[in-house]
Amino acid sequence: MRKLLTAAILSTAVAGAILVGDITRAQPAPEKKEQPVNEGASVPVKAVVLYSSGVGYFEHYGLVKGAGSTELRFKTQQINDILKSLVLQDLDGGKVTTISYPSQDPIAKTLRSFQIDITGNPSLGELLNQIRGTKVKVSLGAETAEGTILGLEKKQRPAGDKGIVEVWVMNLISEGTIRAVPLDQVTLLVLEDKQLQEELGKALLALSQARDQDKKPVTINFTGDGERHVRLGYVVETPIWKTSYRLLLGDKVNQLQGWAIVENQTDNDWNDVQLSLVSGRPISFIQDLYQPLYVPRPTVKPELFASLRPQTYEGGMEAAKQMDKFAGDMQMQQQAQQMQSAAAPMAAMGLPPAGSVSRMKRSIGGAGGAGGMAIKNAAVDYVGGVDAAASISSVASAAKIGELFQYTVGSVSLPRQRSAMIPIITDPVEVERLSIYNQAVLPRNPLNGARVKNTTGKHLLAGPITVLDGSNYAGDASIDNVPPGQERLVSFGVDLQVIVDATKNKNESAIQTGRIVKGVLHLTRKHVFTQDYMFENKGDKDKALIIEHPIRQGCKLVETDAPIETTESLYRFKGKVAVGKASKLTVTEEIVQGETFAILPADVGQLDFYGKQGEIPQKVRDVLIKAMQMKSAMIDTQRLIEDQQRRAAQITTEQQRIRDNMKTVAQNTEYSNRLLKKLNDQESQIEKLQGELDDSRATFEKQRKELETYLASTSVK
Repeated sequence: MRKLLTAAILSTAVAGAILVGDITRAQPAPEKKEQPVNEGASVPVKAVVLYSSGVGYFEHYGLVKGAGSTELRFKTQQINDILKSLVLQDLDGGKVTTISYPSQDPIAKTLRSFQIDITGNPSLGELLNQIRGTKVKVSLGAETAEGTILGLEKKQRPAGDKGIVEVWVMNLISEGTIRAVPLDQVTLLVLEDKQLQEELGKALLALSQARDQDKKPVTINFTGDGERHVRLGYVVETPIWKTSYRLLLGDKVNQLQGWAIVENQTDNDWNDVQLSLVSGRPISFIQDLYQPLYVPRPTVKPELFASLRPQTYEGGMEAAKQMDKFAGDMQMQQQAQQMQSAAAPMAAMGLPPAGSVSRMKRSIGGAGGAGGMAIKNAAVDYVGGVDAAASISSVASAAKIGELFQYTVGSVSLPRQRSAMIPIITDPVEVERLSIYNQAVLPRNPLNGARVKNTTGKHLLAGPITVLDGSNYAGDASIDNVPPGQERLVSFGVDLQVIVDATKNKNESAIQTGRIVKGVLHLTRKHVFTQDYMFENKGDKDKALIIEHPIRQGCKLVETDAPIETTESLYRFKGKVAVGKASKLTVTEEIVQGETFAILPADVGQLDFYGKQGEIPQKVRDVLIKAMQMKSAMIDTQRLIEDQQRRAAQITTEQQRIRDNMKTVAQNTEYSNRLLKKLNDQESQIEKLQGELDDSRATFEKQRKELETYLASTSVK
């Protein structure tokens, strides 16, 4: 019964005053004429701009009438982007009034904001207890009662075998009469307070919307007279558009075909949409603007703390420097295959002339219905962008973040949740066929490759390349971002016709010079690293060859032809390997480094070695030789000290043996007197050795001080 009554109340709230009017037989209120949402509003998507940074700009264009509205639906996670980026314009003198959207407050907080709190799924008695003082009408079978709710209470009632049960009893007061109405006997209950009905209806609507967390409506209200054109645009997260290429190698003409891969992951079909693809990296981020933020406040003094996260920006530019090609037996002749002109006729390959994709009469997957995407040849009648300042005041600021390159595809139709490949590049390019060798990639063979110059006038986004040599598949390659006019190397297969031997290398080290500063020897040493590359061409035509050699940090190239280009980690040398012949490239690098070591603790062998090095100046060697002689004298003295200490230790050991023997014999015997005399003689020897040891130590200390003084006061070079 309680569930039935609760359902009756909720139904009454949604239905408004209809049921109330039937029971009370009151005259209906005059209808208020309001323009319904979306009356005369048709604002479909007309322009889509997809960025390679994972966001897309969507622009709607259409009509509204009078004080009309239009509603857009977005996924919940997109609302933050909408609040951050939405721009609006009424083109015919109207104004934008308000933009409304469902609150993201926790549902419990939202429900508690209404007059009736249905947060905890209250029972009918608990619900009615919240609206004490409200007039209601109730049906008790054939009987009807009305009045104002005075209060509710629980009473106990016998229930036969079940014992005692509690029931809710509502006390109604009418004209001074109080009547107790058991809720379990009520079959229908009607609220007479229209405002209370509306509040309960709003609470139920909020509860219903809270269950639909996937889609959120955003209502945009316009005000003005008559039928008007409006525009609105916004940025939301989208799948990044990707590119794949076909490099068609020919005898006379080389062509690059580029395909854009786009996905319509929105909830709207794209019908005759102006699609643009931008290759660039605009900065984009997500900030939580949808979720209401609350700051705990103290009772007396409110405080609000806001934090700003510092941003670090880093930029750099690498200047490309073209160097002369190396000479010698790897000298590259100018007979290599010339790059083809970008203006070469496409008819040589039987291909259509190059041109804008928007002018090409192509269709992909049908005519743009539910089954596929279509590009129309007709001109697009929707151009331009939103003037965000025309209808609303802006407080935004903008900064130049760099140049972006845009592909405008034209009028496109693509159903939602579908993907498509769109041709965006069909242009001849300059290509030079090469073999590319890198020992770290493949030690015995170079790779088949090419140097491709971007002569398309378009920005090439990073992506895979399928290489077709004539009509044959030659391999796959990958390329990074290539602005117009720049060149990149690509490799797509193993060149089995060229054999490489890069096993011969050597490292040499030689002293350049030396000097002494206050007892420290400073040496300058040169390290030389040599790598030989030997190639043999077993094919049937000459090969243009690129050798990639790793850069050794701190070293410089010597006695080596200049590389054609240098990256952060590689030198690139270019040459030719003739048919049936072998060629050799020797790369020599050197680095000059300084070494130091203290002379005083050095051993004689080190001093003798450096004293004989002809690269060290004679004055420095003379100092080293003298220091070696003084060091040798100290060593001799040290050896004498060690010998004296050893002899003294031996005598001391012998004395201990004699004392032990004397303990075993009687005193004043001949053997006892003999041991006593020997002990006395040894004591005299120890005293003499002790004196000699003191003299030797004094001599060693004097020699050490003399060497220290000499080294500290000597600086030569």
